[in-house]
Amino acid sequence: MHPYLHARANPDKPAIVIAATGETITYGQLDERSNQGAQLLRSLGLQRGDVIAVCMENHPRYLEISWANQRSGTYLVCISSKATAAEAQYIIEDCGAKLFITSSHMAELAQQLAPRLDGRLLFMVGDAVAPYRSWERERGAMPATPIADQSTGADMLYSSGTTGRPKGIKSPLPTDPIDTPNVLVQLASKFYSLRPESIYLSPAPLYHAAPLRWCMTVNFVGGTVVLMDRFEPEGALALIERYKVTHAQWVPTHFVRMLRLPAEARARYDVSSMKVALHAAAPCAIPVKEQMLEWWGPVVYEYYAGTEGNGMTAITAAEWLQRKGSVGRAINGEIRICDEAGEPVAPLTEGTVYFAGGREFEYHNAPQKTRETRNRYGWSTLGDVGYIDRDGYLFLTDRKAFMIISGGVNIYPQEIENVLITHPRVMDVAVFGAPDDEMGEKVVAVVQPVDFDAAGPALAAELLAFAREHLSHVKVPRLVEFTRELPRHPNGKLYKRLLRDEYWKKA
Repeated sequence: MHPYLHARANPDKPAIVIAATGETITYGQLDERSNQGAQLLRSLGLQRGDVIAVCMENHPRYLEISWANQRSGTYLVCISSKATAAEAQYIIEDCGAKLFITSSHMAELAQQLAPRLDGRLLFMVGDAVAPYRSWERERGAMPATPIADQSTGADMLYSSGTTGRPKGIKSPLPTDPIDTPNVLVQLASKFYSLRPESIYLSPAPLYHAAPLRWCMTVNFVGGTVVLMDRFEPEGALALIERYKVTHAQWVPTHFVRMLRLPAEARARYDVSSMKVALHAAAPCAIPVKEQMLEWWGPVVYEYYAGTEGNGMTAITAAEWLQRKGSVGRAINGEIRICDEAGEPVAPLTEGTVYFAGGREFEYHNAPQKTRETRNRYGWSTLGDVGYIDRDGYLFLTDRKAFMIISGGVNIYPQEIENVLITHPRVMDVAVFGAPDDEMGEKVVAVVQPVDFDAAGPALAAELLAFAREHLSHVKVPRLVEFTRELPRHPNGKLYKRLLRDEYWKKA
């Protein structure tokens, strides 16, 4: 199925509900507006394989634009609404976007970006201000019929790597017709009973891979998406009760915040409609998951996958209770655990997690980084470390290159280090994740100052202010500590694990 087929069969059915305002976008409207959006893209000269960049909050137009992209054969690059102008500019330039769309809510960032984006088409949803053109006005003037050359588009989302610079994760554009179910649609229907009658709550920003892709999957099967502008624990429970939500996707931080509500607040809402509470993106502490299962019952499902889409594992509540800590067995691709040489190892032996037979991907403009994800068999890895038991269940024991996952958001230390090292009072710096009861991990910076006698609260405050000038707030360290010398090998390699492990041992 596809939204256009649901529009034919049931045009007045809600496709998207905006939780904050109650605004409803029907399947008829979604089909019409995505057709008009595709027509506008063609009228602006965008063709199959071209790139659109979007930077906005969870706006009612976000998924309409995503579906216009899906039926016009273009790539959609989603930029964090928390990004600075420099961060957004880099991604827009790196991906080669011909068109940039933002919102009136993002007006300050939009005005900072405008002079940096010469030669690109600039659009704004909401009350557009020059030099941005109105997306709604120009889209509304377009025909509501499909473009003559409809073809399936895709997202190209950005993820940082060892250099600290974000890299676009790019897969070949599908060649199937636009109404061909993709792998996620097939898996969601088979393993999570996603149906036209499903009501899906999305509490996370659409610029992340999972919220964007799962919302579009719900629309593909004909369900209804209830879209929150931001997560609020009691508000999420109220929405579950109000809309009789059947499916939702969470990160462990969401669980923690809901569990910390007073008992009377948690008991106030009926969550019995929930059939599938998916969680992923970050490790979930065993006690937290146990409490969620006690509260919501055996509806808590976990999966492990990456934006790269090269494979996926899944585990039910019943399976997890028998193998606490596992992220499940492969449901897309085949798990291979390999040693440092990329050779497979036996069950119960720790190594790098690879997937065989999964989707192909590359890092845009980064062929060396792409090669580093493959072994000689062509299997690909996200850099995570773990082992499988004798029944094929995967247990993760480490994560890629000290990536920090705070509240379900991926934060890459090198990017923060690259900023802090430019401060004139910093000699050396290491950034890593330390345990945090609420967010899972918090960003910690250990600094070797030029003058150790100056180390103290005043310098820490100065460095934090410096970081805020150059980084989005989620990347700014929550803690700055000082050391006389960082543990570096003579070849320059930083033994960050020695620092990080001390914080985790204390926890």
